[in-house]
Amino acid sequence: MLLSISLILILGMFMGWICQKIKLPALLGMLITGVILGPYGLNLLDGSILGISAELRKIALIIILTRAGLGLDLSGLKKIGRPAVLMCFVPASFELLGMILLAPKLMGLSVLESAVMGAVLAAVSPAVVVPRMVKLMDEGYGVKEGIPQLILAGASVDDVYVIVLFSTFVGMMQGEGASILKFVNVPVSIFGGIAIGLLLGVLLAYFFKKVHIRDTSKVLIILSISFLLVVIEDKLTTAITFSSLIAVMFIGIGLQKKREAVAERLSVKYGKLWVAAEVFLFVLVGATVNIEYLGKVGSKAFVVIIGALIFRMFGVFVCLLGTGLKRKERLFAMVAYTPKATVQAAIGGIPLALGFACGDTVLTMAVLAIVLTAPLGAFAIDLSYKKLLNKQ
Repeated sequence: MLLSISLILILGMFMGWICQKIKLPALLGMLITGVILGPYGLNLLDGSILGISAELRKIALIIILTRAGLGLDLSGLKKIGRPAVLMCFVPASFELLGMILLAPKLMGLSVLESAVMGAVLAAVSPAVVVPRMVKLMDEGYGVKEGIPQLILAGASVDDVYVIVLFSTFVGMMQGEGASILKFVNVPVSIFGGIAIGLLLGVLLAYFFKKVHIRDTSKVLIILSISFLLVVIEDKLTTAITFSSLIAVMFIGIGLQKKREAVAERLSVKYGKLWVAAEVFLFVLVGATVNIEYLGKVGSKAFVVIIGALIFRMFGVFVCLLGTGLKRKERLFAMVAYTPKATVQAAIGGIPLALGFACGDTVLTMAVLAIVLTAPLGAFAIDLSYKKLLNKQ
């Protein structure tokens, strides 16, 4: 395991540095490192690391979402209002609709199989989007207009909505039918996560005011609570649950509102943790990518993915109608809401594991979506934000 950790960190950081030198996103180098080191490449990663890969990726997401919450300025988000809510589900719904319209004609799938594939592909990747929006907030680009806050919040909720849709469509494929409770659980899960996170953030602010401990200890306490929330969500067997990742982000927001100075210091600490967490996240996502599957897709698969992304971008455009955002700011939001990675890596193989006839196709499309949109989306964000957004 120690050799695997060493290879992940050294090669991941080196490849990331190489990509930055040639003006490409560092995550592209990390993804390539994962593909090379992973079981479908040179197979140099220990099985024990791969066995806990999902948990390690979730830890990295917890770190960056907490970091986002500690620095999130809600004033710009409040100014936008309605579009912030629409961004949570409208773009994903448009992409799913695009998949249902295109996949049956171009790939020979049934409408329900296309819906399953659409639910896998429709989620935006917080792993790609959130760190970039945090960077924009740190540098002051688009903050006054609330653009990074809007995308960050939407990306965090978008996944909850899409995963509920995916589980519903999978249930229908297995003959269970659609469950109203699952759809009711979407808003309940979101608002439950917000309420729990804010409450814990306020309680922690009060605790840190009364009990004076080092900032490093505060970070460890917040991380431990975040891990507990994720475990509790995973263990819940009730029909109604809460979103632990949304709760994690709102712990940071609650703490920031009550103890801003502490939140600023902790944000710096989390920024340092992210240096290592980012490498693990994208290298391990890359390790899930089986390049052999890409040989099975033809040009029609590219057309379907790009066509569905156009539907998604149009969904973002619809969300931003009636806002005071300029054309170039809307264009940035449309582009920034396209990258895929974490959700596709997590659930792309489930239909194949369940024995669905479309399973191989779904997994292939999930791999293609990661390879296509994660680096291109990150590159588009990095290349365009200084040109399209105003600096505060």
